[in-house]
Amino acid sequence: MKNLFQTMTVVGRVSELEAARGRFCLRLLNGDTIAVNVSPTTYYEVLKNVGNDQRDRVQEPSSQQYEAALGSEVNNPTKRGIVKYVKAGQSLAITGIYYQNGEHISFDARRIVLQHSVEGRHGFEETHWWLQQINTLFEQWLDALFGNVRDFTVNDFAKGYRTHLDLLGSTTDEVTQESATMSRFLYGLSSSYLLTGNERALSAARACADYLIQGFSVVSHDRRYCFWKFGRTKDNRTTKEIVASLNGDDLGSYALYEQIYALSGLAQFYRITQDTGILSYIRMTVAAFQDFFADWTKRDQTFQGNGGYFSHIDPVTMRPDSPALNLGNGTNNVCKKNWNSVGDHIPAYLINVLIALEPLPKTETGEWKEFRVLCRKILDDCVGNILTHFFKDDSPFVNERFDASWNQDLSWGWQQNRAIVGHNLKIAWNLTRCGHYYAKRALELRVEGQVNQAGEYERLSKRCYEHACELGTKMDELGVDQIRGGIWDAVERKANAAGVHEFAWGSTKDFWQQEQAILAYYIMHGIPGQDEARAGRYLELARACASFWNQFFIDQDNRKMYFRTDESGTPVIQGQYGIMAGHAIAGYHAFELNFLAHVYVRTYVSNEADDNFALVFCPCDTQATKTLNVLPDFMPPGAVELFSVRVNGVDQVGFDKTSFQIDVSRFPNHSRVEVEFRPLRPGAQSADDIEQRRPTSTALNMAP
Repeated sequence: MKNLFQTMTVVGRVSELEAARGRFCLRLLNGDTIAVNVSPTTYYEVLKNVGNDQRDRVQEPSSQQYEAALGSEVNNPTKRGIVKYVKAGQSLAITGIYYQNGEHISFDARRIVLQHSVEGRHGFEETHWWLQQINTLFEQWLDALFGNVRDFTVNDFAKGYRTHLDLLGSTTDEVTQESATMSRFLYGLSSSYLLTGNERALSAARACADYLIQGFSVVSHDRRYCFWKFGRTKDNRTTKEIVASLNGDDLGSYALYEQIYALSGLAQFYRITQDTGILSYIRMTVAAFQDFFADWTKRDQTFQGNGGYFSHIDPVTMRPDSPALNLGNGTNNVCKKNWNSVGDHIPAYLINVLIALEPLPKTETGEWKEFRVLCRKILDDCVGNILTHFFKDDSPFVNERFDASWNQDLSWGWQQNRAIVGHNLKIAWNLTRCGHYYAKRALELRVEGQVNQAGEYERLSKRCYEHACELGTKMDELGVDQIRGGIWDAVERKANAAGVHEFAWGSTKDFWQQEQAILAYYIMHGIPGQDEARAGRYLELARACASFWNQFFIDQDNRKMYFRTDESGTPVIQGQYGIMAGHAIAGYHAFELNFLAHVYVRTYVSNEADDNFALVFCPCDTQATKTLNVLPDFMPPGAVELFSVRVNGVDQVGFDKTSFQIDVSRFPNHSRVEVEFRPLRPGAQSADDIEQRRPTSTALNMAP
C-alpha cells in the first residue's frame, strides 16, 4: 500500500537498543520484532492507576552513562530520552504512527508507557494498586448515585439507586432499577470492603442487600423458593414492578443467568457478615434453581435426567418447555442450555458459598451440612457438564449453546456458530479454581481415609487443570491480541479457507472480557507442578492484558471504566457504550477484577515487595455463628497461611496458621476482623523477612 498512515499501539519487551541512532526494537507477544523510532515529540509516561496524576519517578542517568550510550550525541534531548527511559528487556506499551509506502515501513513512537518507574517491575503488581483502584471506583460510583452520603439506609437505595447512568455518572431518563445489576453492585461494594475495610462500602452494602431483598425477592407461598423480579421502575407517582426480563434475548422469561446474578452480591456479602437471614434467601433461590431450572430433578413426576440447567422458564407456567419462550427470529429459548445457565453458577455464588461453609460453621442454628452437600453436587454437575459437553467438536473454541439433550445449538439468535473469547477464558479461569478445590478435597478425603473418593477428586482436579490450560494456550494463539495486548470479543468458531477465525462484527475489546483474561492467566500461572515455560508464558499474557486494561479501559477524567475500545485502545462511546452503568455494566466485573487480581498477584506472583495481603470481615451475630471462614478463594492446598489476625484493632495470638476457620464467639457482634495471609509458594519470604522489610516496602509502594 502507498502512503498508509495509521495510529497503532504495540506492547512488548525491548530486544535491541540503539540510543545513538534514536531507535530501539520491541519484541511482541507473537515473537515478531518491530523497530521503533523516537522523535522530538515522543513523550514518556509511567502507567497510571485510576484517578492518578503522573507517576514518573525514573531516576536520571549519570553524565557518564549518557556519554557511554550516546557519544557525540550526548546533548541530543530526543536520544537522551531513550537512555533514561528505555532498557533492554523492559516491558513497554507504545502508541505511535505506523507508515507504509510500498516496501518502506516505519513506526514512530509518540507515547511510550513504562509499566513502573523501577526497571523490571509492573505497577499493577504492587501492593497498593488494586486496593486504590477498587476504592476509587466504589467511592466514585456512590458519589454519582448518592452524593456525599456516607452512612446508608434502605431508603437511600430505594430513592437513589439507578441501573442506568450516563458517561459522566448522571442519571438518565431510564429510571429502572434492575435486580441483577443491583446485586452485582452489591458484589462490588462487598469486595471493596473485603479489600479496604472502608466502612462506607460496608454501610452501602448492608443497605443495598436489605433493599434488594425487600424490593425484588418473590418468595413462594410456602417459603421454600425465592425468585427475583427483573426490576422496578417509576410509573407516574407509583412504582411498577417488572417480573419478567426486559432484556431482548430473554424477553418475557425468568432468565436463569439473571436469577444467578441476583445471588452474586448476596453471596459475597454473606462471606463478610455471616448474616443467616441473607443465607436463607440464597438457599431459597438455589432451591428454585433445583426444582424449576435443573435437568436433574423431578418436575411434575417426570424425571429430567440429562444434567445441567435450562436457560429460561416461563414465569406464568414455570416450565422450560413453554412455547412462550420462543421469541422468533431464531431466538428460541425453549428447553435450551447455555454457558450462562451452566457455568455462571460457579463464579457468581457457588465458590463464595462453599468458602463460607467449609469447614462447616460452628453454630446453634441453620442446616449448614445439607446445603453444603447440595452446593457440592451443583458444582460437580456444572464442572462435569463443562468438561463433557463444551469441548465436543474440533473447534478450538468451546461450544456455548445446547438443546435439552446436549446437542449443539448452532442456530440460536445472534450467536449462531460464534465464539465469545471472554467466555473461553472465563471457563479456563473457573476450571482452574475448581481444580484447586478438588485438589483440596482430595487431600482432606485422604486424611479421612477415603482413598477411593480422594483418587476420583485427584483425577477430576487434573482434568480441570488440563482443560483450563488447553483453553489458555488456544486463546493465546487465537483470542489474545498479539500486537497490542488485551483480548478480542466475538469470532467465528470455524476458520475460513485461509485458516483465520474471522471477527463476527468488529475488532473490538470489551471490559468484562479483559477481566476474564487477566484473572485466567494469573491463576493459571499458579497451577502447581506445571511446566515452567508455560507458567512463564501465562504470566507474560496476564501482564500484557493487565497493561492494556490499566492503560486503555480506565476513564481517568471520570474515574470509571469504559465498556468497549477498538483494537488499539481508543474508547468506543457511541450509543449504549457511552455510559457509566447499564444492564451489562453494573459495578461487577471491574470490582471482581480488582478483588481477585490483588489476591492472585499476591499469592501466585513473586515480588520483591511484601507479598502478604489482608481481608476484612464483619460478622453480624457471633453468638449464633461462632466461627468465621476466611479462605480468600478456591486455592490449592498449602497456597497460603494465616499470618496475623486482628479483631477490633487488637492482635490475636494462638490461632492455627493452617486453619482458615477463626473462632469469633468471644467477640461482640459487628466486630472488625482483619485477617492477614502469607503465600507459601517456593521462595516466599519468611515471617522475619517480611517484618524487616515492611517499613521500607510500604514507603516505596505507596509513593505517588
